[in-house]
Amino acid sequence: MAKRRLTRQQQNRIRHRQRLEVDEQQARSADSEAASGDGPRLTGLVISHFGQQLEVEAREGPRQGELFRCFQRSNLPPLVAGDRVVFAVGASGTGGIGSTESAVGIESAVSTGNVDGTGAIASANSAASDSTNGVITGLEDRQNVFCRPAAGGQLKPVAANIDLVMVVLAPRPQPFLNLLDRYLVAIESLGLRPLIVINKSDLIDEQPDPVIETVLADYPQLGYPVYSVSSSRSSGLEALESALRNSTAVIVGQSGVGKSSLINALSPAVAARVGELSSGAEKGTHTTTSARLFHLGGFDLIDSPGIREFGLWHISPAELLEGFVEFRPFLGHCKFRDCSHRDQPGCELIHAVEQGNVKAYRLASYFQILDSL
Repeated sequence: MAKRRLTRQQQNRIRHRQRLEVDEQQARSADSEAASGDGPRLTGLVISHFGQQLEVEAREGPRQGELFRCFQRSNLPPLVAGDRVVFAVGASGTGGIGSTESAVGIESAVSTGNVDGTGAIASANSAASDSTNGVITGLEDRQNVFCRPAAGGQLKPVAANIDLVMVVLAPRPQPFLNLLDRYLVAIESLGLRPLIVINKSDLIDEQPDPVIETVLADYPQLGYPVYSVSSSRSSGLEALESALRNSTAVIVGQSGVGKSSLINALSPAVAARVGELSSGAEKGTHTTTSARLFHLGGFDLIDSPGIREFGLWHISPAELLEGFVEFRPFLGHCKFRDCSHRDQPGCELIHAVEQGNVKAYRLASYFQILDSL
């Protein structure tokens, strides 16, 4: 009797289910091994996150700079690039901590028609761990954590222990001032230093963009440094590198603005895969699917998944108002204590707009965000 041929969708579903089973089983093994106390303990830096495994760089000892694939203890919160952790190294050739052979076993099982999952899981469990596998057993206190909105109104951590946030804009895809303002409010609420980068400046020379021109003209006056660079022409990079020196920064921005290309330009040795802009709406493709930390010689940079929107529902109205830095001198001086700054008489913020001390588009951006909370 001929075997039933699986459709591509069925094969993908089987692969996904079996990967989950393997990851869960390996995570249980990781907890068991960590509890046993086997293997030396090292301090490490989380470089990236792959499903239930994390890539961790040793921060001390003879193995400093070496990378390890680790599971994390189930009692720890979600870990992100930039986290400083303590991890136990697996004993060479023993244990049950996962290896890259697990995925190979799953692919083989599906392609050969072994669809019940037993062969794949048996193959995965037989893969011996080595001295580059480990279990994260502890998390050092975080200085801060940068989050982005996720489905269901939740916040998803992106990066930890950062000094500044580099917001990247470009003439393509279409930039939006309100998205930039949302980033800046989030950065202000964390007490971090923002830095605005206009990438693809060569496109501005060909066709000026009014939004980019506004950013270049107005935002430095608000105290936000703005750097105009072209990763394709390697122009403007020296000034940007100087601003990033001796810091850990997370790079954020819309998909397609050239964040990965910018990282490559700052350090050509870094193999950050570059995605092409999607045709049609030109919103850009998601090159980066999980945040990753890069050592770029004098500073660290965390690349984050591109996002097209940035909700601020976790920010209170008072925090939002304070997040517009040029509003601050006028707050608390309105005629009415509960002034909404929309059309009340004696509003100092409206008066500041009339006097040219606050840009009207910034006040409009504030109301747009406020109405979305």
